[in-house]
Amino acid sequence: MKSKPLVPAVTSLPQSPQAEADHRVRRYALTMTIRIVCFALMMFVQPYGWYTWVFALAAAVLPYIAVVFANAGSDSTETTAESPVQQIEAPIATTPTPVETITDPGIITIHESRQDRE
Repeated sequence: MKSKPLVPAVTSLPQSPQAEADHRVRRYALTMTIRIVCFALMMFVQPYGWYTWVFALAAAVLPYIAVVFANAGSDSTETTAESPVQQIEAPIATTPTPVETITDPGIITIHESRQDRE
């Protein structure tokens, strides 16, 4: 039996390396921008209070988070392409036939002789 070749579907293809790198750079830049805003708010918001510590903590932790997210690429496991055209057909639903119960099965004996083979 000849198998059909798998044709990649657009929805199952992985993201291109260039697009993935661009996405990671944008995410890093956004996180570092948020860090700069937190640092500025920590310095310029008066009077100092509990929120100053929140801004300071965010400014200190966000670089680590940005680097971890920037270095984490997408899942590198190879995905198999799934064709939206190929579908598995469902079996036809049938009603089960009732099993007949034999009250007296009887014994069938078959006798063969050489004369029967002709």
